[in-house]
Amino acid sequence: MDPIAKIKFAKDSTLAMLLAAAGRGWELTYFEQSDLFLRDGVAYGRGRPLKVFANPDRWFELGESRLEKLGEFNCVFMRKDPPFDAEYIYTTYILERAQAQGAFIANDPQGLRDMNEKVYTAWFPQCCAPTLITRSQTEITAFAAEHGKIVVKPLDGMGGRSIFVTDAGDKNLPVIIETLTDYGQRFAIAQRYVPDIAATGDSRVLLIDGQPVPYALARIPAPHDNRGNLAAGAKGVGRELNDRDRWLAAEIGPVLAKRGMVFVGIDVIGGFVTEINVTSPTGIRELDAQFGLNIGDMVIAALERRMGANSKK
Repeated sequence: MDPIAKIKFAKDSTLAMLLAAAGRGWELTYFEQSDLFLRDGVAYGRGRPLKVFANPDRWFELGESRLEKLGEFNCVFMRKDPPFDAEYIYTTYILERAQAQGAFIANDPQGLRDMNEKVYTAWFPQCCAPTLITRSQTEITAFAAEHGKIVVKPLDGMGGRSIFVTDAGDKNLPVIIETLTDYGQRFAIAQRYVPDIAATGDSRVLLIDGQPVPYALARIPAPHDNRGNLAAGAKGVGRELNDRDRWLAAEIGPVLAKRGMVFVGIDVIGGFVTEINVTSPTGIRELDAQFGLNIGDMVIAALERRMGANSKK
């Protein structure tokens, strides 16, 4: 995971799952990406025993670093935030070797590589608003002319970074495209703007082993912003799933579960999926607080079912 000392206690979903795992008697070991390595094809890490506490002033305690063979763990849970860059991909290679050497890895390393959170929506076009992935300024300009207002963003970001809402009449459109594609050297994604975001927000629907949590977290943009991202100042308001949410979950969830993606978040605006978050989806703490849930425990229970083992490490 990312540095545990820098997380936000009240909001961090990884901490919610760690607390749940500890409550179920799991032995926890903490790694950052820099702690992992391969030696002669064997996956290792320099991990530290971890204790977690439901205390906003002291939520963790780390023991002394020790060398571990990752394949000897019952479960290794990858909770590293994007950017989804080369270093992230290299980490999945190490985890895939640990998988081959006996550990259950969540989410599946190959799935993490294959399912870019923006691009993978293309596998479910029936669930999405019109979408274009391209490096071409001409194509994006034509897409804006066709749909009027569009959203343009990079393929590897998170938290609302570098998301632009624009239209064919915007004189800034050329420079937006040049910036996101680096003058045609990188792919970017354009989607038809769905106006529902202003009133009903960008809803995060959480899937646990393919099944939806019964409530979604609608992230309502701040009055001065277009982005439904909590990191960009959006307000998180819980709501019950509607029929469209359940249909989307039924279309996407079983496919992801079959690929070993145990914990996933799909982002829904106006009934359309805009992203499929497989790396480190959030929203647990907000939904837990609003509806008296324990989603972290639901995730850990799903991992235990997957592992099918009584020992917990």
